[in-house]
Amino acid sequence: MEKKHTSSVEALGPEAVLVQPIIATRSSFYNLALFLLGFTTIAFFAWLRQLRWGLGITGLNVPVYWGFYITNFVFFIGISHAGTLISAILRLCHAEWRRSITRAAEVITVLVLFFGVGSIIVDLGRPDRMLNVLKHPNFSSPLLWDVCSVSTYLLASSIYLYLPLIPDLAILRDHAGKYTRFYRLLALNWQGTERQRKLLDRCIAVMAVLVIPIAISVHTVVSWVFGMTVQPMWHSTIFGPYFVVGAIFSGIASLIIAMALIRRIYFLQNYLKVIHFNHLGTLLLVFALLWFYFTFAELITTYYGHDPAHLLVFYSKLTGRFAHLFWTMVITCFLIPVGILVRRKTRTVTGTVIASVSILIGMWLERYTIVVPTLSNPRVPWAKVFYNPTWVEIAMTLGFGATFIFLYMLFTKFFPIVSIWEVQEGRELALEEVAERIKSYLPGPELADSAVHSEGTVASLQAHEVGGRGTARGGGTKSGMT
Repeated sequence: MEKKHTSSVEALGPEAVLVQPIIATRSSFYNLALFLLGFTTIAFFAWLRQLRWGLGITGLNVPVYWGFYITNFVFFIGISHAGTLISAILRLCHAEWRRSITRAAEVITVLVLFFGVGSIIVDLGRPDRMLNVLKHPNFSSPLLWDVCSVSTYLLASSIYLYLPLIPDLAILRDHAGKYTRFYRLLALNWQGTERQRKLLDRCIAVMAVLVIPIAISVHTVVSWVFGMTVQPMWHSTIFGPYFVVGAIFSGIASLIIAMALIRRIYFLQNYLKVIHFNHLGTLLLVFALLWFYFTFAELITTYYGHDPAHLLVFYSKLTGRFAHLFWTMVITCFLIPVGILVRRKTRTVTGTVIASVSILIGMWLERYTIVVPTLSNPRVPWAKVFYNPTWVEIAMTLGFGATFIFLYMLFTKFFPIVSIWEVQEGRELALEEVAERIKSYLPGPELADSAVHSEGTVASLQAHEVGGRGTARGGGTKSGMT
């Protein structure tokens, strides 16, 4: 039985390594899982204590009624842009290097959304109050728009994750040798026929188009929760694009870290190559510059506006009690990443991971310095109040992070984290597809003629290019002799 099972996996060829994490589990997996679940247990205990004694055991107060929890909400919703936007845009652009990384990104999106919603629930104090949004909806409130957009985003992202998973579920059904009934149920009788493939490609393309505006709308609406108030340094028209840029920025960083861990733990160096990290590092560099542009635009507009209420928050960030957090944010979100990513020599796996860790720290601090300084300096005169998070909020934050990592690990034990069928399809068809696309947009009648008569392979393009150079050289020589 063991021999038959092994031969079934080996039938996958080089992609057999992608199924190994599902078939075999090392002791280190269980050790790390127990470690992470320890943080989850502490967080659950902290939440029970909060339910028992109320929000008074947190550092929240009046007027600082948002703190760690809302910071975590904005942060987690931002990270969710890793999968959907990056994966969808790369699919629509036919970027062939996407094939190994799309699923790792899409899983981040679906899982992390639950922790964004969870942050709101714990911030309410009483979870049953969540139902008031449905019982007594206020359609003019950005909070209701937020609920609708996040719910739609979660549904769309789950479908977008599941659709490309179907062919791999059929592969696991036929070759994994375990959980067969589970995979058969989810595979929906997939047989890989031409009709099924065309239908699947069409559905994935439709979802890729739909999920991009949904993802953008989610973080835009999140920004409106702040921007549609008259609180100092919140009431800003650039908050929408500023939040979206920050979300994609932190999303790419989280994807790079996840890829590096997967690559090292599951020995997938042949699938997650240095070139993937180089490309994502370049994207990260672009968004680091965009993030700095929006941050600078926000600050300089506030400074020249000279609104006393805005300036109070402005100086509390730059030179006041929040200055150490603000300048740490600038260093970790801009100086460190740009210093590493601007050079090709340091845009390696290690370099991009260091930049990504720095960015995640900086982006969490950015969310914090958006939320707390403004509430600490409200427009209405108020006695000076300081917000200091308690162990309950810190435990909940660490617990959410640890539980997310645990669930991500758990996903890799049931489903391939690198899409098997997309990699196989890339080997079989991608070269011809790329060759056809090159023929379609390169100028010159000779190339157009060859596109009609050639077999559409890279070899034929290279032969045509060499022949063209030879003709040019021959023509030039003849002309010179004449």
